[in-house]
Amino acid sequence: MVTDGGKKMGLLGASSLVVANMVGTGLFLLPSSLASVGSISLFGWIVAALGASALGLVFAHMGMVEPKAGGPYAYARDHMGAFPAFQTNFLYWVANVIGNVAIAVSVTGYLAVFFPVLKNPWIANACTAGIIWLFVWLNTRDARAVGHFTAISTVAGILPIAFVGLLGWFWFRPDVFAASWNPEQLPTITAISRSGAIALWAFLGVESAAVSAGVIENPKRNVPLATIIGLLVSTAIYISCCTVLMGIIPGAELRISGAPFAEAAQVMLGPWAAVIISLAAILKASGSLVGWILITAQSAEAAGRDGMFPHRFSLTNQQGMPVQNLIVTGAMMTLMLVITTSPDVATQFAHITDATVVLMVLPYLYSVVSMWRLNREIDMSAGKVRLYIVIGVVACLYCLSVVLGQGAELGRKALLILLISAPLFALIKKK
Repeated sequence: MVTDGGKKMGLLGASSLVVANMVGTGLFLLPSSLASVGSISLFGWIVAALGASALGLVFAHMGMVEPKAGGPYAYARDHMGAFPAFQTNFLYWVANVIGNVAIAVSVTGYLAVFFPVLKNPWIANACTAGIIWLFVWLNTRDARAVGHFTAISTVAGILPIAFVGLLGWFWFRPDVFAASWNPEQLPTITAISRSGAIALWAFLGVESAAVSAGVIENPKRNVPLATIIGLLVSTAIYISCCTVLMGIIPGAELRISGAPFAEAAQVMLGPWAAVIISLAAILKASGSLVGWILITAQSAEAAGRDGMFPHRFSLTNQQGMPVQNLIVTGAMMTLMLVITTSPDVATQFAHITDATVVLMVLPYLYSVVSMWRLNREIDMSAGKVRLYIVIGVVACLYCLSVVLGQGAELGRKALLILLISAPLFALIKKK
């Protein structure tokens, strides 16, 4: 947590943090993952947007009524008890460590446009490891430096991408879009569920402002505003860009593309446009990685102060940043990078993101339950209480559909991690 003398980020920085964390690798590589389902995934986007909006309203409400550093972990701790809080932080931390690797991998994927040698998986891994540790170092600076970096990278990275998302419609071909509608001939419900589950990756980060309340100025005002602003901006960008890409690049090519936006830009305006878009992707994903490393460290820092994680996770430097926590996070990311080594960036990205979204479901569910319990304790009209019950139910249904949309093997692995949390909790609490 930032000390009183530390520099905190304002509304612009907080909103940029949310957008940077949501519109990161999801924007640049998610179209490749969704292409395996087909352009029928447009319906999945609608379902995902509704579910993410419900989650966004949950975190906006919690941030306005009870802003706390740690976000989902802090809410579970105060309204559900020690074990749910530990589970929340453990799963949230593991999921974010895994997800951060996907972001770093995407940076390398677009760097390969300039350095083809990075298409070798092990050389690519070495580059990705260097990227990870560069941004771990940046996060040892004060929170305002992180906020400034994410703000600059968000604007510089999104503007060229927005250009493709808007002007790409002039190159949109309905026949290309229709040809990749449902390549695997999945039942409609299955295709929507699967694509909606994949699309949750796009909306991970909607809780970013709530988690970072401790480093945001005037959190009761800025946390909910940043959450809503970030959600609206990100949703509009995602749906427009992913849909237009599926009408420019044939599905068979899009499924294996490691730089889909660069390929679309080349079709539109030629090789020079692909270079500009690749640079934008690198800058944008870099800002996203910086922001997510901060979110991961903030959540673990709050747990370290409460004895839910080792105490070292809560120790901070003169700038108020948890250095030892960040080093452990960087080491875990590097290990995960090696474990998930794949023949190509698109495959590695898909494996990592599938695991991340499943692990994030329980922390989101606990946040909804915490909101319901909090609303019973504060002065709120019966109508508003019922409204937030409905919002919470929509959010829960979406989270459950995400689990149903994943494969059985991944579900078993996620359950194993969930079960491991029980003995770990006992050991840490005893210590």
